[in-house]
Amino acid sequence: MVLRPFTRNYEDNSTEAGFQFTFYCDICQDGYKTQFIPSKTYKKSGLLRGLARGISVGTSLFGQHNVGYSFERGADIFTERFQGMSPEWHREHERAFEIAQNEAKGHYHRCEKCKRWVCQSDLNEQEGLCMECAPRQSVEVAAARAEKMVADIKEKAQRTQVFTGEIESRQILCPQCGKPSGEGKFCINCGTSLSLQQCSRCGAKSPAGTRFCGECGQRLN
Repeated sequence: MVLRPFTRNYEDNSTEAGFQFTFYCDICQDGYKTQFIPSKTYKKSGLLRGLARGISVGTSLFGQHNVGYSFERGADIFTERFQGMSPEWHREHERAFEIAQNEAKGHYHRCEKCKRWVCQSDLNEQEGLCMECAPRQSVEVAAARAEKMVADIKEKAQRTQVFTGEIESRQILCPQCGKPSGEGKFCINCGTSLSLQQCSRCGAKSPAGTRFCGECGQRLN
C-alpha cells in the first residue's frame, strides 16, 4: 500500500530492524527525525534464525543430518521473507508512518496561503502564515535598517580621502654595477652599499655613488 504523507518533503529512514522518518521544513529545509519504532517481525526472524541453528547443531550430534538441514533451509527461506520486507513488515511500516506523522505535525505548521509545511522559525505566529507569505514586520524593519547602514558606510567611505602620498613606481639602479639594486641596504647583484650620503655643505642626502649634491652642487666624492 502506498504511504499517504501529510507532506511530500520527508525521508524514510526505516530499516529491516525498525522504522524512523525525517520530515523537513518546506522553506529552510531543517529536519525533524521521529522516534525509532522497532519492528516486531524483525525480532521474530532473529529468534527463528537462532532456533534453526540450535536444531542443526543438535541433529548433527546425533547423526540426523537431513532433518537439521531441512529445518535450517526452511528457516532461511522464512527469514529471507522478512529481509525482503514481508507483508507483515509493510503493515508495521504503515502503522509506524502514521504514528511518525502525528509526532512530526507537532513541530510544523501549515501556511493557510501557500499550503506549505514550515517549522516554527519560518512561521509568522500573528498572521498564521509562513515568513515568505507574511514576513515579520520587525524582522523586515531591522533588515532594511541594516542594509541602509551598510550603504551609508560605503557612500561615506567613497568620499573619504585615506591616502595623500604620490603614487609612482621607481626602479633603483646600483651606482656600481648599473643593475636593479633591490630595496635593501646593499645591491643584490654586487653587494655595494646603497646608504644615502650626506652633503657636507647643505646637509642634503643623495644616493650612494652620486658625485655631486643635487641641492647645492657640492662635490660628494
